[in-house]
This record gives sequence, C-alpha cells and structure tokens, in this order.
Amino acid sequence: MEVITMLTLYRNRPMRLAEAMDRLFEDAFVRNGAYAFDGYTLPLDVLAKDDEYVITASTPGLKAEDLSVEVLGDTVTVSGEIFAPAPDEKAKYVLQERRYGKFARTLTLPVELDSAKAEAVIENGLLTLRVPKAEAARPKMIKVKAK
Repeated sequence: MEVITMLTLYRNRPMRLAEAMDRLFEDAFVRNGAYAFDGYTLPLDVLAKDDEYVITASTPGLKAEDLSVEVLGDTVTVSGEIFAPAPDEKAKYVLQERRYGKFARTLTLPVELDSAKAEAVIENGLLTLRVPKAEAARPKMIKVKAK
C-alpha cells in the first residue's frame, strides 16, 4: 500500500533512477538512525592489517573526554557529544550548518576483536583506534617439515 501511495504521489513527476535510489538509501539508513544521530555522521576509515584494525575518525574540536569507545566481540562503537557554543545575546546567526549533540557510530567487523589490547588516541582532531584481532582470528604460520 505504501508503494502505491508513493507512486501516486510522484506520478506527475518522473523520478530518475539515481534519485529513487538516493531516496531509498536515505529512508532505509539515514532517517532511521542507523548511521546518523541528530544529523551528524561520524566519518571513519577502517584499515585491516594481519593482526589488527586501525580505525580513524575525524573529530575536529573534540577532546578525549568528549569521546567514548567500546569494543565488544566483533563490534566497535565510537560515541560522544559535540557541544554547542554559548549563545551570544548581541548577535544572531546568518548561517548555521554545524551540528551539535550526541552521536554514535557502530561498526561490526568480520572477526572477533581483543578488547583488552585496544588503544585509542586523539591528536589534532583525528581519533586513531587500534583494535587487535583476537588470537583465534589471526593468521597462523605453519612450518612445513620435510620427511
């Protein structure tokens, strides 16, 4: 029924395929909060190495105490809060695009992680998180013996 309603709504205006896909993606992921919280999405890079994952996140203006990192099983969650500046009674915004409030980003990685050895460092607005793979998930070198 919802599909018919959407088709009826847009019947007089043909949608391009790219437009329809953008709308579908936005409805499925962004609006339901899977990746965005309060309009802010934490940009991440994830680098897979043999023995660890290195996750970097752009966190301009945030300090270590503004962030929280949780590693559980194969899941990593980075959360925090961006605080709004104190209001200025003598001025008003002409343009305000930056977002403020709480945010979180959760990643599920393909292998179990060793949370006890995870390390997080923030420097110059960049959070670097090193999360070792659990011992059972690391590649093993087996020496071949000759007989």
